[in-house]
Amino acid sequence: MDKTVASAAEAVADIASGSSIAVGGFGLCGNPMTLIEALLEKGSDELSIVSNNCGVDDWGLGVLLANRRIRKMTSSYVGENKEFERQFLSGELEVELTPQGTLAEKLRAGGSGIAAFFTQTGVGTQVAEGGLPRRYDGSGGVAIASPPKDVRNFPVRGEEKPFVLEEAISTDFALIHAERGDRHGNLVFNKSARNFSPLAAMAGRICIAQVEELVEPGEIDPDAVHLPGVFVHRVLYVGPDIEKRIERRTVRSTEGS
Repeated sequence: MDKTVASAAEAVADIASGSSIAVGGFGLCGNPMTLIEALLEKGSDELSIVSNNCGVDDWGLGVLLANRRIRKMTSSYVGENKEFERQFLSGELEVELTPQGTLAEKLRAGGSGIAAFFTQTGVGTQVAEGGLPRRYDGSGGVAIASPPKDVRNFPVRGEEKPFVLEEAISTDFALIHAERGDRHGNLVFNKSARNFSPLAAMAGRICIAQVEELVEPGEIDPDAVHLPGVFVHRVLYVGPDIEKRIERRTVRSTEGS
C-alpha cells in the first residue's frame, strides 16, 4: 500500500514516447512541475496531452511544448502561450479545443467507466457540427478538422432540446500536484489547484502525484480527502519550497485604503 517513490525519474520511468497523459492544474496553479521536468529529462516525445491549458512559454506544459515533445493537445484555454500559437498555426501541433466544463466531464467520465454523455454545450457550433481546425497544413489551410458529432433531442422540463454526444477521455498516465498526501495516495489540494487535478487523476490508467507534504495513513481526516488513493498509483514527495509562478501579477495602489 505504500505508493511512494524515491525520485521523479523513477516516477516517470515508464512514460514512453507516444503516451497519452492527463495533466492537472489551472493556469500555472497546481502544475506538477517536478514531474514535468523529469519527463522532459527522460526524453519521451510524440506525447498526447490532455490539460485545461498548456502553461506559458517557459513554465508548466510549455516546457515540453518548447522542446517539441508534444504531438497533440486537448485543451480548453490556450491564450497565454505564444509558442503554442506558433506551432498550431504552422501545422506542427494538433489541437483539440474543448469547452472547459465539457473537458472536465470527459475526464471524470473516463475515470468513472462512462463511455460518453450528452450535453447542451456546443450545440449549434463547430464543436457539434464539425469543421473546427485541429491541425493546419502550414500554408493557412486546414489539414485536419473536427468531425461532426451525434446530436439528439431529449425532453428537459417538458421541452425537447438538442444535446451533443461527447466521448469520455481516458489516458495512459496522469500527472498531478497536491498540497498534502499520505502513503496510500489519499490527496488534498489547495484552493484552485484542485481544478482539473482530481479529474485528470481519475482519467489516467496510472496516476502519479507529487505532494508538498507527505503524511502517514490516517493523518488526513477522511472527510477532508479530495481524491481517494484508489485513483493514485505513485506518490512523490517534493516538499513545500518548490517554485510556484503567477501568470499575470497585478497590484493595487494602497492610496486611500
